[in-house]
Amino acid sequence: MSREILTVVETVSNEKGLNPEDVFTAIEQALVFSTKKKVFTDIPEVALRVSIDRKTGDYDTYRFWTVVADEDHEMPACQLAISDLDPNEWKIGDIKEEQIPSIEFGRIAATQAKQVIIQKIREAERSLIADAFEARVGELILGEVKKQNRDGYVIDLGDGAEGYLAKDQTLPREVLRPKSRVTSLLYQVNRDGRGSQLLLTRTSKDMLIALMTKEVPEISEGIIEIRDVARLPGLRAKISVKSGDHRIDPVGACIGMRGTRIQAVQQELDGERIDVVVWSEDPVQYIISALEPADVSSLVLDEDTKTADIIFATNDQLARAIGAQGQNVRLASELTGYKLNMMLESEYQERQASETNAVIDLFYERLEVDKDLAQALAEVGFTSIEEVAYVPSETFYEIEGLDDEAISIIQERAKEVVLADELIKQQNIKEPSAELLALDDMTPAIAYKLAERNVITLDDLAEQAVFDIEDIDGLGAELAAKLIMNARKSWFE
Repeated sequence: MSREILTVVETVSNEKGLNPEDVFTAIEQALVFSTKKKVFTDIPEVALRVSIDRKTGDYDTYRFWTVVADEDHEMPACQLAISDLDPNEWKIGDIKEEQIPSIEFGRIAATQAKQVIIQKIREAERSLIADAFEARVGELILGEVKKQNRDGYVIDLGDGAEGYLAKDQTLPREVLRPKSRVTSLLYQVNRDGRGSQLLLTRTSKDMLIALMTKEVPEISEGIIEIRDVARLPGLRAKISVKSGDHRIDPVGACIGMRGTRIQAVQQELDGERIDVVVWSEDPVQYIISALEPADVSSLVLDEDTKTADIIFATNDQLARAIGAQGQNVRLASELTGYKLNMMLESEYQERQASETNAVIDLFYERLEVDKDLAQALAEVGFTSIEEVAYVPSETFYEIEGLDDEAISIIQERAKEVVLADELIKQQNIKEPSAELLALDDMTPAIAYKLAERNVITLDDLAEQAVFDIEDIDGLGAELAAKLIMNARKSWFE
């Protein structure tokens, strides 16, 4: 039998390209399995090991036990309690081992060894494929559609490697036929033994970047840089570019002579329309470029909230900026990172007038100034009482008829209003009870948010339903239910 084992190891390792040590290990595992099945049928938890001499093929079988603390002694078949052993000789964690008779490397053992070896071969093949493709993540890969299943396509990549292109990673209208060739992007290598190993996509932004890099030498050479990409796969995309050389037009280089470069990319993406725009560090100019081909009449930017009001002179330009099904404005917003509010000049003027009238009314009522002064404050740019109270007094010099004394009176009055509002606000803050704060799973932040809704005591909380409070930030249905049940414990106690 020892010679037979050496023959199996030599044959399998040579034919399948496996490390002989892996084949030896597989046979050892098979012999352990067969020994349990033949000798220890009624003791499945028994611990065994088989050791094969790598030179002679002879093998020995051992049964072993792990030394554990008395309170952990739950499996006598493979554990020994420390109190049953000489404490001078053994300690917890030691392995006590004894040799037992070995079974023959017979038909059952050989069958089991074959199964283990096949698994080892599969694991080795997956490992080789993973090693070969891991460095290619993010690259374009050309393959042939091998077969289609309900959820996607198996793509033959050559040399025994197969990729998987899921349906949700394909373009909306495309149908891939068996034997057809397809270019996709490798976005993940799965080393796990389950599931597809090489995962492909045709919908990611990286796919568009890779295609542009392939078609435009200036991008691959680093002369032109791709800054941002926004994409509706298969429909439309926007890509912003910047040139490191002022002599090179980045948009023209990406489009190519007579549009040849961009058309090649669009053809690969099933006709997806691609707009190339110039990136700018000035957000106003960047937004205007991103909204092409529409002509922007004017733009009001709020960098703090990352929003922009885009004003257009005509309905035609507004419709062009929005695009079919809102594609143009949606992509421009994603590309620039700004929320874009689109409107006509007439709409913007109406909104401005409404906002100005609201500010005038605020100053008239709260600062107790006449309508003319309230209007003058609004016209020079004041939008809140806090601004009136705390801006430098020089800001008021644009208003005719105001001297320093009048300015001081207005600002003092504004500060009184701000202070009064703050006091009212503080007085309206309700304190949660000590019992509510101490409730299991409660946090101070949630307790104070509950208090704002008049949930101040344990009884208040116990009377709530989950849907009453689950919308509070940081709460949710699961935690809300737990807190309510914790509060109700006091009823039963």
